[in-house]
Amino acid sequence: MSAEAALLVSVTDVRRRLGTRKTVERSLEARSLELSDVAVPDGASITFRGEVESISEGIVLTGTAEVPWSGACRRCLRDVDGVATVEIREIYETRPTDGETWPLVDDHIDLAPLLRDTALLALPLAPICSDECEGPDPDRFPTGPADDGDEAQEGPPVDPRWAALGDVEFD
Repeated sequence: MSAEAALLVSVTDVRRRLGTRKTVERSLEARSLELSDVAVPDGASITFRGEVESISEGIVLTGTAEVPWSGACRRCLRDVDGVATVEIREIYETRPTDGETWPLVDDHIDLAPLLRDTALLALPLAPICSDECEGPDPDRFPTGPADDGDEAQEGPPVDPRWAALGDVEFD
């Protein structure tokens, strides 16, 4: 069975009677699913466990997807990884509404597009390695201006990106 066929779910038997349910378990091998600093590792398995249920308009897919991810901690930049768990409840219809429902074609639903979208949306935007992470050592990696030994400045130092705004006068 090809990887493409493994993500197709036949719902012919479910569609014959409203309210009929069928258990579904599928996995998608991740390829090129990444944001700027976080990604689903290539070859990792995105898994879905749930069920399909027949409704008058089509099929309801309900379940949970598990998405493995890896990235860099936003505080200390160490490698960090985890697994995001996402609850899924989607509708598949023969005449899908763009952006709201998924296509039901020839009594089959294709989980691949849904799992790809779910994986990208599940990735953390700013992962941290732990809640206690304090980031880099401030003595080794100072983030402020170097101390010249000059007399103390009045107020906090001005960020050079905002310095030009100091010259703006309002009437």
